[in-house]
Amino acid sequence: MQSIIKPRDGLFFVLALGLVLVYVAASGGGFPLDDSWIHQTYARNLAQYGEWSFIPGQPSAASTSPLYTLLLSIGYLLGLPYALWTHSLGVLALTVTGILGARMVEQVMPESRRAPVIVGSALVLTWQLIWAAASGMETMLFAMWTLWLMWLAWRQMNAESMPDQRLIIRGAVLGISVALITLTRPEGIALGGLIAGLLLIVRPQGRWRDVFVYGVAAAVGFAVTIAPYLLLNLQLTGGLLPNTAAAKFAQHAILLQLPLHERFLSLFGTLLIGGQIVLLPGIVVYIVYSLRQPPQRMWFLLLPAFWVVGLVLLYAIRLPAAYQHGRYIMPALPALVWMGMWGTWMLVPTARDRRRSPMLQRVFSQVLFLAAAAAMILFALGLGLQAYAQDVAIINEEMVATAHWIDENIPQSDLMAIHDIGAVGYFAPREAMLDIAGLVSPEVVPIVADADGLWDLMQASGVAYLMAFPDQIPGDDINDPRLCQVFITNGPTAQSVQGPNMAVYRLAWDENCDA
Repeated sequence: MQSIIKPRDGLFFVLALGLVLVYVAASGGGFPLDDSWIHQTYARNLAQYGEWSFIPGQPSAASTSPLYTLLLSIGYLLGLPYALWTHSLGVLALTVTGILGARMVEQVMPESRRAPVIVGSALVLTWQLIWAAASGMETMLFAMWTLWLMWLAWRQMNAESMPDQRLIIRGAVLGISVALITLTRPEGIALGGLIAGLLLIVRPQGRWRDVFVYGVAAAVGFAVTIAPYLLLNLQLTGGLLPNTAAAKFAQHAILLQLPLHERFLSLFGTLLIGGQIVLLPGIVVYIVYSLRQPPQRMWFLLLPAFWVVGLVLLYAIRLPAAYQHGRYIMPALPALVWMGMWGTWMLVPTARDRRRSPMLQRVFSQVLFLAAAAAMILFALGLGLQAYAQDVAIINEEMVATAHWIDENIPQSDLMAIHDIGAVGYFAPREAMLDIAGLVSPEVVPIVADADGLWDLMQASGVAYLMAFPDQIPGDDINDPRLCQVFITNGPTAQSVQGPNMAVYRLAWDENCDA
C-alpha cells in the first residue's frame, strides 16, 4: 500500500454516507433493534457516572460489545446528539470496510485498477451492511474488523526476512487487533484463532526463531489490550463473558433440537438474501483459483472462506438464531461478498482476452456481472431500505412508545419485570427492574426457560408490573388471571406484518384484577 489514502476512498465514503442517510431519513430516526438502546444506556451511564452499568449505581455486564459502548460514550462526553454520533460511527465503519476490501484486491491483483473500486463499492452497497451501519449496533464495526484482520494476515503472503523490530511491531499490531475485534464481539477471537493457526501452518516469517518472536509479540499485544475487560467481567459476573451470552444461549436452547445441517443451512441462507445470491458463481471461481495457487498462498487466500463457514458453523452449533436478517452472522458478509465480487469480476474477460474468448462465455460473464451489480443496487435501495424502515417503526411504536408510557404512568417505587429492556432503560430509567430475559438480572439466567420459576421469582421479588410481548410472558399465556392489562401499544406496523403489540400488565397476585 503506497499511500494511506487513495482517491477512490472518497467514493466509498460518499457512497456509505449517502446510503446511511437515506436509510435514516426513510425511517424518521430511531434504531431497528431494542438492543441498540441497551448500548446507548450503557454509553450514557459510562459518560455521566463513570461506571459500567445499565441501572445507575448497579454495575453489570450486559453489553456484549465493550469497545462499541466505549466509542458511543465519547459522543455523550462531547455533548453530541446521540443519533448523529452513532450513525457517524456506522458510516465510518462501512467506509473502512469498502477501503479494506479494495486494499485486499490490490494484494491479490496489484495490476488491476478497476477491480478494487468494483469490489469496494459492492461491499458498501450490501444492504445488510448498510442496515448494520445504521442500526446503532456493533455489527458493522465487527464486520469491518474481520477485513482488517484478513488484510493484516495477507500482508504475510509475500513476507520476507525482516529485522526483529519490524517482526515485533507486526506481531503486536495483529495481537492488539485480535483483542479489539474480541472486544467488539466475543466470537471475534475465533477469527484470531484461524489466523494464528494459518500462520503456524505456513510460517511466512521463515525461521522458527522469527515465528516465535512474531507470536510472542502478538500474544503480549492481545493480553495487554484485553486484560482490563476480562478483569471487569470477572469482577461483575465471576466469568470471562458478559451475562448476555448465557442468557441468549438459554433462550434459544430449543433451536438446538434441530439437526445441525438444518441449522447451518438456515443461517447460511440468510447471507444470500440480496444481490449476493448472484455472486455464488463468483465464489466458486474464487475458491477454485485459490486452490490452484502454491500452498503458502493458497492457505492465505482461503481465509475468507474459512471465516464464512466457521462463523456460520459456530452459531449453528451454539446459537442458531436467524432472525433480524441474520444479524449475528452478518459479519461473515464482507468476506462472502468480497470473494463473490472478485470471482465475478475475474469471469469478465479483459480487453486482451476478449478476441480469444468464445462468444457465449463473454456474454454469460458480462450478463452475470451486470446482474450482480444491478441486484446489489436494487436490494440496497429496495428490500434493504424497506426492511430498515419497518424495523425502526416497530421498535419506535412498541418499545419506545411503551417506555414513554411507563415513564409517565408508573412510579419509580413500583418494581417492574421487563422483557426487552433497552428502550425502557434509556427513556424511562428506573432505580430497579427485573429483567426476565436475564441480561441485567443474572439470577434469571438459570430459570429463563422455566415459566413457573419466573413467576415465583417475580412474586418473591414483589414485582408490581410486567412489560412483555405475548410470547415473552412466562408460560406464553395472555389469559393468565394474574395479568391485568393496563396498556397496549396497538402499533400499526407490527399489526401489518401479523406481529404482536407490546403490553404492560399490573400483576394481581390474588388473581383479582378488579381489586
